[in-house]
Amino acid sequence: MILELLRVKQWYKNLVIFLPLIFVGLALNFESITLTLLGFFALCLMSSTNYIINDILDIEKDKVHPEKKFRPIPAGKISITLATIIAMILASSSLILGFFLSQTFFFILLVFFILTQIYSIGLKNEVFLDIILISTNFVLRAISGAFILNVRVSPWLILCTFLLSLFLASAKRKADLLLLKEKAKEHKKVLEHYSLELTNNLLLVTMILLLISYCLYSFLSIHPNLIYTLPIALYVIFRYFYLTTKGSEITRHPEKIYKDWRISLGIIFWILVTFLIIYL
Repeated sequence: MILELLRVKQWYKNLVIFLPLIFVGLALNFESITLTLLGFFALCLMSSTNYIINDILDIEKDKVHPEKKFRPIPAGKISITLATIIAMILASSSLILGFFLSQTFFFILLVFFILTQIYSIGLKNEVFLDIILISTNFVLRAISGAFILNVRVSPWLILCTFLLSLFLASAKRKADLLLLKEKAKEHKKVLEHYSLELTNNLLLVTMILLLISYCLYSFLSIHPNLIYTLPIALYVIFRYFYLTTKGSEITRHPEKIYKDWRISLGIIFWILVTFLIIYL
């Protein structure tokens, strides 16, 4: 039950902290891997803190949501008081660990927490700003790995991270509309401003920008052979876009991407080829 409260299944979002370690082409030594793993854990603790606070704030809305009503807080399995105590412990642990890793990383954790609370309190109801803020938090996760290792990452890689998150957030908005239909705005106020036509346009725009940015990053990076991974990246993105047109639950819950073996194999193959190009 505690794992459900912490939403451990959502921790995969923090894996972007490994991007600087992989794409800068550092020697994968014990120290750099350990530091990044500790940073990943600190991010996960702060993410869980944010999830708990969000669940407390949205408890009434979640009680009538077809999926969220089963979460520990709206289902009454864990009290608000206990959840608050757990959130305080997690936040403190995250900040302490972050401070010892890097003062800049500590600052990023604070900004990550503050932006998420701003989102939960108000901006999640502002059309476009909601998905932009979500994507900004993804960028914070990615660049935090660079500050831990004290390396510089390509601005194109940061842009790709932002656009990928924007693409996924737009897909989730469309998936919510397909699931909730006429009751959408009752569960999420911001959904009254979105429509299937608008989310389709957002998906197309972000997908095109993402692919262009990835092409430019691959061609202009210190590893120009990454351009050969473009067909794989194209397939993965196109496949995900296809899933949005089918109303797949994966677009609402990207952590369930393993249920589509085609896209899973595509991602694994992309990671393998990328690793070979950079390190061999």
